[in-house]
Amino acid sequence: MIGTIIGGATLVIWLGLILVHGQFWRARVTDTMDAPPEPDEWPSVVAVVPARNEADVIARSIGSLLGQDYPGSFRVVLVDDHSTDATAAIAREYDDPRLMIHSGAPLPANWTGKLWAVSQGIAAAGPVDLLWLTDADIEHTPDTLRALASRAEAGGLQLVSLMARLRCNTVAERMLVPAFVYFFQMLYPFERVNRPGGIGAAAGGCMLVRRMTLEAAGGIGAIRNALIDDCAFGALIKRQGAIWLGLTNRSRSIRPYDNFGAIADMISRSAYAQLGYSPLVLVGTLLGLVLVFVAPPVLAIWGDGAGRVMGAAAWALMALSFQPMLRFYRRSPLYGLALPAIALFYAGCTLLSAWQHHRGRGGMWKGRSQAAVRPL
Repeated sequence: MIGTIIGGATLVIWLGLILVHGQFWRARVTDTMDAPPEPDEWPSVVAVVPARNEADVIARSIGSLLGQDYPGSFRVVLVDDHSTDATAAIAREYDDPRLMIHSGAPLPANWTGKLWAVSQGIAAAGPVDLLWLTDADIEHTPDTLRALASRAEAGGLQLVSLMARLRCNTVAERMLVPAFVYFFQMLYPFERVNRPGGIGAAAGGCMLVRRMTLEAAGGIGAIRNALIDDCAFGALIKRQGAIWLGLTNRSRSIRPYDNFGAIADMISRSAYAQLGYSPLVLVGTLLGLVLVFVAPPVLAIWGDGAGRVMGAAAWALMALSFQPMLRFYRRSPLYGLALPAIALFYAGCTLLSAWQHHRGRGGMWKGRSQAAVRPL
């Protein structure tokens, strides 16, 4: 009886996720869909790049920005956030008048390091139509800015954001990275993000925003202590007008995650913040993950009767829903069957995130513990 009830619940949940949850699993919202026309007059743009100890990737990142095929006025502001390596020196080797390297000021209270660096970069950018907020570990194809600006101008959008294509080379990356984007879309279905009145979200590696809109929203200071800063930023700008978020192959992460531990660190840095640092929400989330992802294969393998049939059906729906994302990342469809084990890994990272937070070491990034910053 219990198996039948649980099996029925999991099957209903997966039917609901696939049929009515914003079509998140189809991975069809990309920057190549409905390609907008180019504007008659190109807006001015400044790219703002916060960087802290990024010597291994900064040359490729800055080089890709300076290599943009953009017809309008374009400059780059790199904010060196107290790097102890050669980040700034490597960037200076470009000797390009469009590149400004700004040395970061000391981190004030109630700010996360990245957002403080971004704030300084925006201030240094001066008057400009659009701000391109991008990370130091993202490499862009030469037509990225043209595509971003064209979409923003054609749609009258206040924010255009691209979910950068993450590296997927090592064993750990191949197993876990497509699921990371899949789970992100489950939380923030792109079609709902892009719908008027829908939820607000963004992907921090590539965000093009109107400067006047950002100022009207209160500037970066309005989210200065947000650990999941991209989604907070998307929600902030969504309150000002239309936004757009999609997948892309134009912007690519060049930061390697060579092993499972590196990916666990990346996930645990912000997982507990996503839950509002609430132990009750943590318990509910872990139980929900077990019900949605773990119960179906357990019932399919060890259950009996109707419970086994419904568990197997839920597992099949789960695996099928993962296929579009696996195709996007060119991974084997068999990873769909492994999604329950992958979800367990993410659940463990969420528990680790809570443990780190309560030890005062939450949100560790580049030597800083940021999750300990409490919301205002």
